[in-house]
Amino acid sequence: MKQHTTDTVRLPFFGIGKLLPYLKNYKKAVFGMILGCLVGSLVDIGVPLFQRYALNHFIGGGTMDTVVLFVILYLALICGGALVNYVACIFSMQIEVGVDKDLRNAAFNHLQTLSFSYFNQNSVGYLHARVMSDTQKIGALVSWTLLDSLWQLGYVIGAVIVMLAINARLALLVIAVLPLTVLLFSVFQRGLTRANREIREINSQITGNFNEGITGARTIKTLVVEDTMERAFVSDTSRIRRRAIGAARLRGLFAVTMNFASSLALAVVLWKGGYIAKTQIGTFSMFMSYAQGLMEPIRWVVDAISDLITTQVNIERLTKLLETESDVKDAPEVVEIYGDCFTPKKENWEPIRGDISFRDVTFRYPDGEETVLEHFSLEIPFGTNVAIVGETGAGKSTLANLICRFYEPTEGQVLIDGRDARERSQLWLHSAIGYVLQTPHLFSGTLRENLLYGNPDATEADIRRALDLVSASEVADRLEHGLDTDVGEGGDLLSTGEKQLISFARAILADPRILVLDEATASVDTITEQKIQSAIDTIIRGRTSIVIAHRLSTVQHADVILAVHHGRIVEQGRHDELMAKRGYYYRLYTRQYEDEATKSALG
Repeated sequence: MKQHTTDTVRLPFFGIGKLLPYLKNYKKAVFGMILGCLVGSLVDIGVPLFQRYALNHFIGGGTMDTVVLFVILYLALICGGALVNYVACIFSMQIEVGVDKDLRNAAFNHLQTLSFSYFNQNSVGYLHARVMSDTQKIGALVSWTLLDSLWQLGYVIGAVIVMLAINARLALLVIAVLPLTVLLFSVFQRGLTRANREIREINSQITGNFNEGITGARTIKTLVVEDTMERAFVSDTSRIRRRAIGAARLRGLFAVTMNFASSLALAVVLWKGGYIAKTQIGTFSMFMSYAQGLMEPIRWVVDAISDLITTQVNIERLTKLLETESDVKDAPEVVEIYGDCFTPKKENWEPIRGDISFRDVTFRYPDGEETVLEHFSLEIPFGTNVAIVGETGAGKSTLANLICRFYEPTEGQVLIDGRDARERSQLWLHSAIGYVLQTPHLFSGTLRENLLYGNPDATEADIRRALDLVSASEVADRLEHGLDTDVGEGGDLLSTGEKQLISFARAILADPRILVLDEATASVDTITEQKIQSAIDTIIRGRTSIVIAHRLSTVQHADVILAVHHGRIVEQGRHDELMAKRGYYYRLYTRQYEDEATKSALG
């Protein structure tokens, strides 16, 4: 699989604006959290004021007449602060898990709408990181980071207002450090963003390599390349370690510099505030508390800015995914009539007969430059059996991909029942196609659940009939719990041949009008292949069938044979016609026949 590109979507204001639609779903929780932050900040601001009153009144004034009321109010303030903190945390948790869930749903659903070319250009690890890791970091940003930032920012603003109200000259000296804070932030922001973007990029590569190390475990062992894979993985982790250490050093320098600047505020109070201590020890204590207290909020703001810079990369990458448009998509007027893949309007779907026409089709893959088809035309009436043959890698799947509308023609039209396929929805077409891949894939779950993907309304009799038709009943019967046996992740508890049989039965269960078999018998043994081939002869009756075949002996009776060489259709006709031409198909057929005869003799 090709590696994804490194381009990112550069977003203003750290991309926060892109998250607003997801926060709107949690207006009450956001409002509750903000209110809790503001009240919590007021509580924190009020504590030094209580200290000022106690020192000036009880100690400086020498009277205890209001001590009971003071204790009651002070305890109420502390308890109220604890309650507000609890409530704000509850709201923040709701926002985190809610936004995380919504972002993952949006990313996963959007992936379902993208065409094959997108998956050809982006690795599994890259996509996994976008859907899982990036959404998690964004969820934490808009909840806990926002909570801490609002709380601490509210404290800073409130403390500055109180200090200005009590002693403006001393307050101005304390807050003079704020412009320095803004300057330092602007200096460090670009370097931190670049460093974290590189870290996220390498992390995606590591995720992809880890995924390949698991899915390709059998190949790795049989090739004895464990040491090679280990060196590659260690190299990637070493790269991310170096980048992470560099970013941590830059973050540390940022934090130390900011803390030094905030400490200047405390030094100013100690230097210029001494005269206050002679007459108003409570006020001096309050300024000391605020000046020292400003250090912690500024540290929090620094951490929040660092998180914001880091998460900006996650927002950029997730935004790029969500804003990627599919190479194959339905026009708005088509969606209006037929619906989309998530909200289909089946009541408007016309029945599909199965006539297929290629009208002057020229095609290039979106990620390629070579023209695969050029001004190609072909009529496939309903009920026709079309075979596509050629050497490995010749491009036999191109026509099937165009028929299934996995790709769009670069020029020309593919017509289904006389109408351009683009005039109807993709789901309308896909619902009438049964596709059996060369490499079978089953979903995690039971055998029955996998079969019902083909037809959720299928009865037990329907399932058994489909299994019998492709000689797969014995697969279900030998399993401990029959159809209710778990097949494992990707169907790994079954052999490749067994998975192929189940995939075949699943496609047949859907009773498709168009049947596409992409070397569907390549993964089964000779005896099973003969059984399936016999079933195919029965199944294709009353259907339009596209058979991509490696073994040419299985397509001799096809109505039309298309011979593909180097991505182009070089011959077409019936078996006898092509053999009489003694061209490419003839050479392909005789060579394969001789190879099989030699193997039989040696065996």
